[in-house]
Amino acid sequence: MTLPRDAGSAPLARHTLDASLRGLGVDSDVRADIALALGEACANVIQHAVSSTAYEIRAQLDQGRCVVDVIDGGGGDTPPNWTGGRDPIHAENGRGLTLIHAFTDDLEISGRANKDGAVVHFEKSFN
Repeated sequence: MTLPRDAGSAPLARHTLDASLRGLGVDSDVRADIALALGEACANVIQHAVSSTAYEIRAQLDQGRCVVDVIDGGGGDTPPNWTGGRDPIHAENGRGLTLIHAFTDDLEISGRANKDGAVVHFEKSFN
């Protein structure tokens, strides 16, 4: 799904994916974790991908896992090489990757091949 890079798109993305997962019988606790991770990834795009007017979300179910990619068109900082470090617990900003990592099974951040932008990839098991 392709969405505009504005604050109203994150809730739409979370609700759309949650409704799809609910329809497929995925447990509510797992759906809540995925919704939190997706919301954080969308917030990062909305805040940082300044040269992009839209971003893309790809989600698929693959053998008991929900696999999500949030893809932006760039314009912000270079994608971080996230090492699993913790951000200050009382920080106002900057905890998104830590939260995504805590609530999912796998997190990878990479640049896009031959294009500007970044891909936040996360996975969550549901079986």
